[in-house]
Amino acid sequence: MVLWRNVADWAKKRPKAMRLADRLGRGRGRFRWLDGLSVPAKRPHLPDLCNWEQHELAAVWIGHATVLIRVGGKTLLTDPVFARRIGVSLGLMTGGPGRLIAPALGWRELPPLDLILISHAHFDHLDRPTLARLSRQTPVITAPQTRDLIDDLGFADVRELDWGQSVRLGDLTIRSWEVKHWGARAFFDQHRHACAYVLEAGGKRVLFGGDTAFGKHFQSAGKVDLAVLGIGAYNPWVAAHATPEQAWKMAGQVRADFVLPMHHSTFRLSREPTAEPLDRLRQAAGGSSDRLVACEIGQVWNLN
Repeated sequence: MVLWRNVADWAKKRPKAMRLADRLGRGRGRFRWLDGLSVPAKRPHLPDLCNWEQHELAAVWIGHATVLIRVGGKTLLTDPVFARRIGVSLGLMTGGPGRLIAPALGWRELPPLDLILISHAHFDHLDRPTLARLSRQTPVITAPQTRDLIDDLGFADVRELDWGQSVRLGDLTIRSWEVKHWGARAFFDQHRHACAYVLEAGGKRVLFGGDTAFGKHFQSAGKVDLAVLGIGAYNPWVAAHATPEQAWKMAGQVRADFVLPMHHSTFRLSREPTAEPLDRLRQAAGGSSDRLVACEIGQVWNLN
């Protein structure tokens, strides 16, 4: 982690280096064979999806911000990242952090997808090598000013949703929501946005929070059955990522019945110990810790 972080900090101060990073960050990962030398720990759980399509509301934490969600008779995948490393292409390898734990499912093991949701353009949320391996017939909804990173991959339907805008997919309504984060992929491209999503169908509501610092921006989103919220990468990035205690407070703002914590334990992106975010979240939840669901990669949760 120290090496790639030092290189990234050096590059951030050099516009030419950032423009080069933007170009190198547009690869599809086809020739990054050396990434295979980075072997993550085995997935702790293999999800049982036998009755997946029968669930009214269900979720599986695949890893990091990648969550498989079943709602409104649709299967959605958020911020798909299945790569062993995330970052820019350096020829035969990826320049960036390696995966600590293997994803709960490989991209070939996924059920048929009805929608892909992308919250913003950061490498740990918009991974082009992963997207290049998913079905091009799956619609994609992404944050404003990010579709240029997706269009050339061949998806038939790519739509950007700004805060407050919504779109329907059958009985499912997807609404883009405000976050306290930024969307620049290589620091010079500040025009890119970031967002969360509220999913609603059949009286069931889900908040996928993307990346966000603490704020009251979710307060007007209304009550949700499930809040999927990031709890890691807050040290020293608390201005961009909520602490576990803050995530719990934001779950309270939407009166979430259940909380699925994400954005922790998968990549080493910050200084806090790997196990700390989940430990702190459980302490913050106290006697309500039974409302925390799918806390380990591969665990399946459903409301039935």
